[in-house]
Amino acid sequence: MGFIIYFALIIIIPIWAQLKVKSAYAKYSRVASSSHMRGAEVAKRILDSNGLYNVDVVETRGRLTDHYDPRSKTVRLSSENYHGHSVAAAAIAAHEVGHAIQDQQDYAALRVRHALVPVANIGSNFSWVLIMIGIFAQLSGLLLLGIIFMAAAVVFQLVTLPVEFNASNRAMDQVVSLGIIRNEEERETKKVLNAAALTYVAAAAVAVLELVRLVLIYTGMQRDD
Repeated sequence: MGFIIYFALIIIIPIWAQLKVKSAYAKYSRVASSSHMRGAEVAKRILDSNGLYNVDVVETRGRLTDHYDPRSKTVRLSSENYHGHSVAAAAIAAHEVGHAIQDQQDYAALRVRHALVPVANIGSNFSWVLIMIGIFAQLSGLLLLGIIFMAAAVVFQLVTLPVEFNASNRAMDQVVSLGIIRNEEERETKKVLNAAALTYVAAAAVAVLELVRLVLIYTGMQRDD
């Protein structure tokens, strides 16, 4: 029964977070901002006000594929947000520029996350191979190695949280101080940003739960040896 509840949780938590962000985005992408600025214009306005003239704003394919690329110094906005005049488009554009500002200011958590990317990729790609072989072959050493690799990916997820929350805080400060949003739009913008943050919280929660479960399996194998 415990395993059923556990697996239900790790399935339900991410789905719930995704539904929240999609619901908030769908709702506020239909609400035009009072400034009536396109997402691309919002991003450029914030970049210019912070002296980030070397950062480009480009359109990218997909829905909610918005991100900041620190290697090319580019804010990439999905078509809907690049061209959209909505509160949601303004919030997401400002959030991605928040990452550009972090990059400019050498924000410590962002640097740590960038440094962890190669390790996290290795952990995500190879940990489960080692873990499954370790469990089925009852090789505790191999399982432990898989757990170590997975732990690196979990650390990456945890470091991502302050990076994303900080980018959202910067986004709110910028859109308010520059008059991009006004009055009741502040509450609506926060709802979009908070919903988006839930996806990162959910991912981190699931990763930690899974890591704890595997550690318990490992300790059980050690007791049996």
